[in-house]
Amino acid sequence: MEKSVKITVSGIVQGVGFRWFVERNARAIGLSGTVRNLFNGNVEIKAKGTEKQIKELIKTLYNGPGRVNDVFVEDIPNIDVKGFHITF
Repeated sequence: MEKSVKITVSGIVQGVGFRWFVERNARAIGLSGTVRNLFNGNVEIKAKGTEKQIKELIKTLYNGPGRVNDVFVEDIPNIDVKGFHITF
């Protein structure tokens, strides 16, 4: 069963290629959704997929460029997006 989540990533995650890392890995995992920088220096990911796919993405976040301090995950209403994209 698919679900949608919003993942907020804090740390040194802007200006280091983190969004491109997330986009590449989310596509490889088979998730759909978006990733964008927030004005406060965090990165926001909205992803739709199975629980297993989402957990796999969360695990990979700690291996990306920069430094991840914290990952906050919350369930959100179903998102309707095809593919995975960087948004601005």
